[in-house]
Amino acid sequence: MKRIFDVVVTAICGVAAAPLAASTALAVRINLGSPVLFTQERPGLNGVPFLMYKFRTMTDRRDARGDLLPDEQRLTRFGKWLRSTSLDELPEFINVLKGEMSLVGPRPLLTEYLPRYTLRQARRHEVRPGITGWAQVHGRNSVSWEDRFELDVWYVDNQSLLLDLRILFMTLSKVLGREGIAQNGHATMEKFDPVREHGAAS
Repeated sequence: MKRIFDVVVTAICGVAAAPLAASTALAVRINLGSPVLFTQERPGLNGVPFLMYKFRTMTDRRDARGDLLPDEQRLTRFGKWLRSTSLDELPEFINVLKGEMSLVGPRPLLTEYLPRYTLRQARRHEVRPGITGWAQVHGRNSVSWEDRFELDVWYVDNQSLLLDLRILFMTLSKVLGREGIAQNGHATMEKFDPVREHGAAS
């Protein structure tokens, strides 16, 4: 039922949002150049990697050694606006239609985090990752990693179609209010480091 719901809603929303997606792609091309899409391998259901699609929000600026500059130096004003409106997430509809993501579920994080999870935290991969999720409507990037993972596991244990509908409506409110876009002091959110997390908690 969840998969059918994902496909039907995504297909309808994808058609309705096509002009907006095309306009966003053009704006990205003008402001940031090519490629328009940002692609990155992320862990999906059961930790199986897939290629996630988003609109680019950062430049490719590099230092003298050829290494990418920190996020805060590559994230432009236009990129910040894209993130604040969540328009950069529109290409993830493709991932949903391909069966790699769901509309609702734990957000797909970096593959490098996989060996850092506790057994409980790793349970977030028992379901497909989502465009939005329980953690996103309870603080998004402003909550700590520990709290985010607890919210993800809660969703895994309590998922239902009614809960998904509730999260989707709450997401609309959060997006319109532009809440929790970034962690304090960071362009997006500090990378997950369990050693640092436990040190901060103690």
